[in-house]
Amino acid sequence: MNLRELVSALNDFASPALAESWDNVGLLVEPSPPHTVNTLFLTNDLTEEVMEEAVQKKADLVLSYHPPIFAPLKRVTWKTWKERLVVRALENRIGIYSPHTAYDAVPHGVNNWLTKGLGTCTAVPLHPSTAPSSPAEGTHRVEFCADAEHLDAVLSKIKDIPEISCLTTLPARVEGEEQTRVSLNCSQKALLEVVALLSQNSLLYHKTEILLLQKPLLPHTGMGRLCTLSEPVSLSDVIERIKGHLQLPHVRVAVGAGRTLESPLKKVALCAGSGSSVLKGTEADLYLTGEMSHHDVLDAVANGISVILCEHSNTERGFLSELRDALAIHLQNKINIIVSEKDRDPLQVA
Repeated sequence: MNLRELVSALNDFASPALAESWDNVGLLVEPSPPHTVNTLFLTNDLTEEVMEEAVQKKADLVLSYHPPIFAPLKRVTWKTWKERLVVRALENRIGIYSPHTAYDAVPHGVNNWLTKGLGTCTAVPLHPSTAPSSPAEGTHRVEFCADAEHLDAVLSKIKDIPEISCLTTLPARVEGEEQTRVSLNCSQKALLEVVALLSQNSLLYHKTEILLLQKPLLPHTGMGRLCTLSEPVSLSDVIERIKGHLQLPHVRVAVGAGRTLESPLKKVALCAGSGSSVLKGTEADLYLTGEMSHHDVLDAVANGISVILCEHSNTERGFLSELRDALAIHLQNKINIIVSEKDRDPLQVA
């Protein structure tokens, strides 16, 4: 496949618009076009060892779940390992694409895969995603009626205000008089200027309606998951299930105050990777994530919530095999898709 065609298909699989605002997703490194992709190489972390593997396996595009370029690069030299990744990629005509939190949010993504380690349960996003482009632009809609005497002057001033869109006018009859109904969308900042303008004329101001534009929630899409188990399960049983699902010999466990390893669990809040900010304040029997700060663990335990920590990328990496199969279908088996054998969590129990 042509690289740009493939990137478009990957964006359709999980829209980059679903990623968190702080994230860096999409095509990060692009060889000079035209660039044909025969082999897509999947990894959780793009390290130098993994890049060497991608070169040896003649990959044309690396899909790295974590973006190897996150903080801006001021130069591309051989000095630091992340700069060397870019150099090696371009020298070998390998593109780099990262989905990261877009894959966290989608219904067929990382967090849903993680829920499968709990057994039979229902899951809903902890922080639902909103539709990225609906409704129309702006945060507010302003509607008011004006007579012919004031209409042109008001519209002229409104058009000078930045961040206004979807300005429309329609004939209207108000209290038996022929008037014009004006509707516009605007940002929070522009709203203050529009209201200030309309308030200069009491007749206009009293006929003004302001509506908050709320984007609809996307079903089954968003950050984290709150899982309700079909039947209560002990903490010790959940630990074994998670170890089996993630193929780990050990996990770290903090038992909630007043709980034991045999205490039954019904609600589990989870977040792949680093879950402190996503899980914080959620009412549940258990938090499951890769890593949390010491003090966030203490807070959870004090509130009677047990915590299972598996190390950051261990809660994500196993998804790659499922992703390989899903992308093969999505891309109609047009390209070869392989999963890195060198990719691993940097931490181990010694």
